[in-house]
Amino acid sequence: MPGVKDPAFGRWATLAGIRIAGALGGAFGVVLLGRAHDLAGRLIGAGIVISALWMIATVPRALAHRWRSPK
Repeated sequence: MPGVKDPAFGRWATLAGIRIAGALGGAFGVVLLGRAHDLAGRLIGAGIVISALWMIATVPRALAHRWRSPK
């Protein structure tokens, strides 16, 4: 296991945590969509799914770009 002072390990853990949180949020949104009986519940579930997909697609890429080593 890498040392605690290694910034790469912390950054990798952050990216992995963001991906896991996005996947859990998407699953929660799908469950909410499936159990909703009214339009408001379905809209909230769809919003959660869309925002989780956006988070999975953009946030890790933006952080990796920000943390990239200079050439």
